[in-house]
Amino acid sequence: MTQDTLVSVEHLTRHYGPLTAVDNIAFELARGEVLGFLGPNGAGKSTTMQMLTGNLAPSAGRISICGLDLLDSPKAAKAQIGYLPEQPPLYLEFTVDEYLRFCARLNRIANDQVTQAVERARERCGLQQVGNRLIGNLSKGFRQRVGIAQAIIHSPSVVILDEPTVGLDPIQIREIRALIRELGTEHSVILSTHILPEVQMTCDRVQIINRGKLVFSDSVQHLSQRMESSSLVVGFRNPPSGDALGALPGVTAVEALSGQRLRISHSVDQDPTDALVEHAVNSGWQLTELTPEYKTLEQIFVDITATEYETEAGEAA
Repeated sequence: MTQDTLVSVEHLTRHYGPLTAVDNIAFELARGEVLGFLGPNGAGKSTTMQMLTGNLAPSAGRISICGLDLLDSPKAAKAQIGYLPEQPPLYLEFTVDEYLRFCARLNRIANDQVTQAVERARERCGLQQVGNRLIGNLSKGFRQRVGIAQAIIHSPSVVILDEPTVGLDPIQIREIRALIRELGTEHSVILSTHILPEVQMTCDRVQIINRGKLVFSDSVQHLSQRMESSSLVVGFRNPPSGDALGALPGVTAVEALSGQRLRISHSVDQDPTDALVEHAVNSGWQLTELTPEYKTLEQIFVDITATEYETEAGEAA
């Protein structure tokens, strides 16, 4: 583990009786990095988050926070963590300021620094105008902001957010995403979500968990590269033969669609668009449509998880 590695997870496993909820996962989180922890409901995300924050003991494995073993030095390690669970731990009868002062004392912030810590958390989370309002009277978006404020009030090195935008409207989601990006400049952030665009909008790196196992770990940039076009939808007034299209450089398959439209699949590193247009002009195919098809995050996720499932099924057989 390097000096800039704030979270190190090795062979992390959690059993619930015969069920393995988290199965031997390992990863690291660097300083200033926003890590997206992505997976469908029931994949093991929340169980992993609970173990990372010390709220659930692992069945096996090791978790290190800022060089501190979470099991051997739980108080010191937890002091470096800020946590927003899926259901924010709010007291609805408190005002925002009362609640944040309470959270400051829970995190053992010195009495003469509590006011400053509350003001800083309010400012960073856009809560300046609601300090005297009851939490129970706030919108869900503002309650999420209060939940994030309690997670960062003690300036932890690592902030862990479990499904922070669930149930919010589009404007609130955009605001929380901007806040998460801002948090990533001063903290290392783990964002657990099942919302695919969330990762692309806010994270530097993404890990996909499925059935308790990590099945993908890479940068968002590389994930986006997997979304690049590998097929074209084309239309012609005078369509050529499939053999003529199949002879174009990079073409791997030609599929007939409705009317006079076709789907041309091609290798990612060899786009036949230029050759297609040139042949269409020279051969009188009368090209009427040329639309690149891009993989969505949903398709990539399904591809990755389906491949993992097929691999497991093959091994079981």
